Amino acid sequence: MLKDITIGQYYPADSIIHKLDPRVKFVGTMIFIVSIFIFNSFPGYFVAGLFLASMIALSKVPPKFMFKGLRAVFMLLMITVIFNMVLTPGDIVFKLGFIKVTREGLIMAGKMAVRLVFLISGSSIMTLTTTPNQLTDAMERLLRPLNRIHVPVHEIAMMMSIALRFIPILMEETDKIMKAQIARGADFESGNIIQRTKNMIPLLVPLFISAFRRANDLALAMEARCYHGGENRTQMKPLKYERKDYMAYLILIAYLAAAILFRVFKL
Repeated sequence: MLKDITIGQYYPADSIIHKLDPRVKFVGTMIFIVSIFIFNSFPGYFVAGLFLASMIALSKVPPKFMFKGLRAVFMLLMITVIFNMVLTPGDIVFKLGFIKVTREGLIMAGKMAVRLVFLISGSSIMTLTTTPNQLTDAMERLLRPLNRIHVPVHEIAMMMSIALRFIPILMEETDKIMKAQIARGADFESGNIIQRTKNMIPLLVPLFISAFRRANDLALAMEARCYHGGENRTQMKPLKYERKDYMAYLILIAYLAAAILFRVFKL
C-alpha cells in the first residue's frame, strides 16, 4: 500500500511535458481540476478523459505507474460511491431493507467517482513530471503579486516544496519501521478496528520521532548555510517562457472554453 502512493515522486523522462515551464504545468493542473467540476455530464467527462489521456501519453510516464496512486485512495473512492448511491433521493432502482439505491444516486456516484479519479490522476502528472525545486520556483513566481500585501510567498512555496519532498522519504521510513516491527512480532492486520489502531502505536511513535529528527536536521543545515527567505534571492535557473509554453497556454484556454461551452449548453 505504501509503495502505491505516487504523490511527491518524480519520474524522469524526456518528454514535452517534462520540458514545459513549471508555471504552465501548475496553471494547467488548476485548469484541469476546475474543468472536471465545470463538466456535469458523461460526454463532458469523456472530453476530459481524452485530454487527460493525451497528457499522460505526452508525459511518457507509464500508465501503470500513473494509476498506481489510485490504489491508495480505493477505500475513499468506494465510500464516496456507496454514500452517493444510498443517500441521494430519487427513483428507487434497488431496495434491500432500509437501503435504497436510486437512479439519481447511481448517476451521482458515477460522476463523483470519475471526478475523484481524474483529480488524482491530473495532479499526479504535475508531481511526476516536475521536480520539487521547479514547483517551488513556479509557485513563488505565480504568487509574487501577493508580496505587495506582505504575504510570505517564498516561505509558503518553500514549505510546500519540503512537504512534497518529505512524502516519499516518510513512506520509505514507514515501510522500514513496519518491517522491523513485524520482525519483532508486531501484527498490523488482525483484530478489529480498535485493536488495529492500538497496534499502530509501535509504528507511529518511531515514525514521528524520525520525522522530527529529520526536520531538525534540515533546519540546522539551512541555518548553517545562512539560508534566509524573502526578497533579493536569485535563482540558479531563472524561469523563462518559450514558444512551446505559449502554445500550451493556448491549448489550455481552448480546453477550458470547451468545458464552459459544455456547461452552458448542457451537453
